[in-house]
Amino acid sequence: MSERVSAGTRFHLVLPAAGSGQRMSADRPKQYLEIAGRTLLQHTLERLGAMDCFSSIVLVLAPDDPWWPDIESQLASALQKKILVVDGGAERCDSVRSGLLALQAKAGSNDFVLVHDVVRPCVRQSDVRLLMDALSDEVAGGLLATPLRDTLKRADDAGRVAMTVDRARLWCAATPQMFRYHILRQALEKVSVENRKVTDEAEAVEALGYQVKLVQGRADNIKITYPDDLPLAALILGAMD
Repeated sequence: MSERVSAGTRFHLVLPAAGSGQRMSADRPKQYLEIAGRTLLQHTLERLGAMDCFSSIVLVLAPDDPWWPDIESQLASALQKKILVVDGGAERCDSVRSGLLALQAKAGSNDFVLVHDVVRPCVRQSDVRLLMDALSDEVAGGLLATPLRDTLKRADDAGRVAMTVDRARLWCAATPQMFRYHILRQALEKVSVENRKVTDEAEAVEALGYQVKLVQGRADNIKITYPDDLPLAALILGAMD
């Protein structure tokens, strides 16, 4: 079953950025770490904010975030005007849900919402457009992902190999993840009511019984998680500029 994007269908961008990034062991949340003189948040905002396809851009920050005002002042005035800032929650799903609530007066039921990790600064506009085109007929939506390349080992409690996992049909999930507004909101409301933790939006939508489509994107759309991810991201961004 498919559902065409009508002429009135719009695209909205939600950027959850309320996390603390504890695994980076830094003095600030990882979205405020810098590559080439700009924070990860700036790289992501400027790259995606330059696209003219988004009717709304919602940035979800921790309440009383002390770093954002300085970053906002460095953005182009046109981009500043596009961004709606709202408070996030304790978990990623809470923050995305806050972003969706902020869109309720702007987003139509069948509009698409793209959720992107701000700590994936290497996302390419071409991949975002690919995602939009690939999911235009989908009832629910889907996500950027890459087929797994490495051999997978499952460990036992002693840290030894218990088995080798067949990697056929295994994918690494990335972002943006793109879903119909009403479906994503329903999925995250259900997660909230049931007090369940999900690792991404796709998992929440899958729990409603929808089949989520995988769209192959570039493998260099990396997520900054550990300190040694920063120099790799710097190399990728340098090659993109």
